[in-house]
Amino acid sequence: MVPYALLVIVALLVDQWIKYLVETRLEFQQPVEMLPFLALYRTYNTGIAFSMLSSFGDTGLIAVAVAVVAFVLYLAVRTPPGHVLARIGFALIVGGALGNLIDRAVYGHVIDYVLFHTPVWSFAVFNLADAFITVGAGLVLLDEFAAWRRGPRPSGD
Repeated sequence: MVPYALLVIVALLVDQWIKYLVETRLEFQQPVEMLPFLALYRTYNTGIAFSMLSSFGDTGLIAVAVAVVAFVLYLAVRTPPGHVLARIGFALIVGGALGNLIDRAVYGHVIDYVLFHTPVWSFAVFNLADAFITVGAGLVLLDEFAAWRRGPRPSGD
């Protein structure tokens, strides 16, 4: 479990360090174009993904985040040691969720700063913690699919 705990800590520290740099060096809601489809764009999210549940308020969203982290930790502990991808995924989910939880508890919002866009369309602004959560969930699903594929096959009697 130690390597996974270290991954949680590294994910959390990198997330918070980048958010500190964003807060101290990027103008609020002023895009900094990096590529034709990618910009840095500091903004605040008062909800969760795509600003959903913003009506829950800070206390409600903090409670939801704590419940999610607790549930993911429960799943991680129950995951067999051989399911390395799932365990890495759970660690990334927890690290990302804790990063966003810290933002919400300290600032009352989550700091977002990555914007994918085209001239006529833009994706929701997100942050590294959100990417950790998404990649982590993908790894858990991939591990589950691989386990299903490796599972016992019915005999062809």
